[in-house]
Amino acid sequence: MNTFGHVFRITSFGESHGRGIGVVVDGCPAGLQLDRAAIQHELNRRRPGQNKITTQRKEPDQFELLSGTVDNITTGAPLAFMVWNQDQRSKDYDHIAQQFRPSHADYTYFAKYGIRDHRGGGRSSARETIARVIGGAVARQMLARACGMEFRAWVSQVGEIDYPGWPAAFILETEDQKMVRCPDPATSTAMVEAIKAARKAGDSLGGVVSARVASVPPGLGEPLYHKIDAVLASAMLSINATKGFEVGSGFAGTRMRGSTHNDAFYHDQDRVRTRTNHSGGIQGGISNGEDIRFRVAFKPTSTIMRDQESVDADGNSVVVKGKGRHDPCVVPRAVPIVEAMAALVLADMWLLHRGTRMP
Repeated sequence: MNTFGHVFRITSFGESHGRGIGVVVDGCPAGLQLDRAAIQHELNRRRPGQNKITTQRKEPDQFELLSGTVDNITTGAPLAFMVWNQDQRSKDYDHIAQQFRPSHADYTYFAKYGIRDHRGGGRSSARETIARVIGGAVARQMLARACGMEFRAWVSQVGEIDYPGWPAAFILETEDQKMVRCPDPATSTAMVEAIKAARKAGDSLGGVVSARVASVPPGLGEPLYHKIDAVLASAMLSINATKGFEVGSGFAGTRMRGSTHNDAFYHDQDRVRTRTNHSGGIQGGISNGEDIRFRVAFKPTSTIMRDQESVDADGNSVVVKGKGRHDPCVVPRAVPIVEAMAALVLADMWLLHRGTRMP
């Protein structure tokens, strides 16, 4: 299952320590002027080695576009992209060739396939998300031209440090804000210090990425079994290290009464609006025209620089040594991935919706 989407589809290939990561984007309409710099910008937001709180693997992650355009305009043919690996250090993983790292995909991949790529996790590595970010960058360009849709995600929690609410502005001015991708300067500094402390202790932290999609037209979503919130949940939970998803009021809504939670409608000039947005822009699995709001929970990074109890492929007890270059907290680098997956979902939904009515 290496393909995501129905009409607007991506198929990814490659491994963390293989020759590279590639993606085929199929279903993109002809006539879209591709902004290559914008695609590279999204890859730069995701790439490793950005700053002192991320993994120090140095990868430029420059993409090559192999097919699907003439003079940078899409032809309707598949778009094929390639990013070559340049700084893999496979020897850092020799010690776990037969060992299962706690909370990684090592054991489950071995149980499923009877073989696994121990070099950086192989296919289960978050390096595969390069493909998602490229596909999402194309999708958001298509949606910006089609209906002005905009995607914005930010870090709203690291460990026990929270930044509540839904900010109106996303100007990241301070270095800490840029590193951790949180809109609030004071919270950003606290988050950066917490990540540094976790790394110094040989440990890791989890957190939450919040996201907002603006200018979503009403009517997107395919009930009953392809609801927009259900597909968003599937998309977000397919990202490495995710453990939870909520849309709108989410779990907090369970503490409210219907009289408070219901989003009252009113007519605003030429469109129907809601006075509140507890629904997160989705009702009955279909977009209602308000901002789509959701949150994604990420577990602490599984690789830590501490000895951990485990077993090997023969069932013998072993102690796994933490080695290699890893993020002490994956959440800041997950922000562009969350935006990309949301764009892929909405691009597919927009194209599907165009076929639901006679012109």
